[in-house]
Amino acid sequence: MPIPNTITRTLELAHPQAKVWAALTTLEGLTSWFGSHADGKVAPGEDVVMRWEQYDDGQQVLAIKVVDPMSVFAYCWGISGAPAGDPRRTYVEFALEPTDTGTRLVVRESGFAQLPDEWLEQTYQGNSSGWGAELAELVTYLDAA
Repeated sequence: MPIPNTITRTLELAHPQAKVWAALTTLEGLTSWFGSHADGKVAPGEDVVMRWEQYDDGQQVLAIKVVDPMSVFAYCWGISGAPAGDPRRTYVEFALEPTDTGTRLVVRESGFAQLPDEWLEQTYQGNSSGWGAELAELVTYLDAA
């Protein structure tokens, strides 16, 4: 079965759009569910450096592309397992829309088609399961906050 170019996850959240937006687009929010440390500025053209203590202080640079308040937040980031200096990135987009019961959040990570066959499946499967875990942490954070 061919590997898709995009991972898509849709969450129906029982939280107001402003609360979900803050969890996604503030350094405090990001470190509450996504990584253990975040430094930088969440604005188009800026970078946010995320670190994960639980993964041997692994880090990723989020190159912020879109910050459309209450609507779309997007960044590019490096591909896990790629050699140091590899210029390829995937594009991650969080799209929010209000619903009668809270907020619909659609998360899309695209750009897997550019990967060489030897890492494509492992990278896609790793990111796919990673989003499942990270978004579960987002829900836990939102429910507790």
